[in-house]
Amino acid sequence: MLSMLGVQPKWALLRALEGHGHWVHGLAFSPDGKLLASASADKSVRLWDPASGRCLAAFEGHTDTVLAVAFSPDGTVLASTGWDMTVRLWDPATGRCVGVLEGHTGWVLDVDFHPAGTLLATASSDNTVRFWDPTSGRCLRVLEGHSDDVNSVDFSPDGRLLASGSQDRGIRLWDPASGKSLRTLEGHANWVNDVAFSADSKLLVSAGQDRTVRLWDPATGKMIRKLEGHTGPVDAVAVSSILKLVASASVDKTVRLWNSGSGHLVQTLAAHSVHVMGIAFSPDGKILASASADKTIKLWKQST
Repeated sequence: MLSMLGVQPKWALLRALEGHGHWVHGLAFSPDGKLLASASADKSVRLWDPASGRCLAAFEGHTDTVLAVAFSPDGTVLASTGWDMTVRLWDPATGRCVGVLEGHTGWVLDVDFHPAGTLLATASSDNTVRFWDPTSGRCLRVLEGHSDDVNSVDFSPDGRLLASGSQDRGIRLWDPASGKSLRTLEGHANWVNDVAFSADSKLLVSAGQDRTVRLWDPATGKMIRKLEGHTGPVDAVAVSSILKLVASASVDKTVRLWNSGSGHLVQTLAAHSVHVMGIAFSPDGKILASASADKTIKLWKQST
């Protein structure tokens, strides 16, 4: 009834997931929403059942902090990256490491699969983005243009663009087919920590060290609006096109939920006791997951 009246139902804590021994950085839901993967400074990747909160497996192999995780579009491969400068590919069903991709000369800070599943993109502190063949493990292309660490990468769901956010304060849009840099989006006053597309590929959201969340039109490169309210750097963003929500995670210990159309603040979650480092919506938009330096993952749901 509330949604029919145009009022957003409030989000409430569903459960906390405990098991990691250090900061939890990155999160990713499987395409069917039945699994949640987490990346941690304890050097492990964990798989969770969001429905029960049970930890299903812990994948070990990285030799340093794990920063990011991403599922392939068919859910059969899980990629993880971190401070050991590698990308590891895992079979989520067995926990077996099926590939190690090497080539970056700095930390590998983020990872994403192309929606066709034929391309993997990574972001690194060596100032580059790399394209990989996830089947052979071969590096296909090195994208150069950023002048500082590349913190984040995200493919548009239509597969036509790759966005990268950097400590050089810029966001670059690339053509995945050619590797050509198409345009640079400028506006953040400090590092760009994360980038995320909406499901229709018509909106790009960025998280900034300057404490702002910014909404962009990727077709024109123009900034649509700036969302202000966080009192610390914003580390991560996620978009739920189903709910028309943008979620932002911050050093200020909160998660903020914004209406993606109007930019209005919908709710502030006093999410964790310290720095919130990662955020992800389930594919159906019914669950929001947050990751923190307090070593926990928290799952949130809308109250009815």
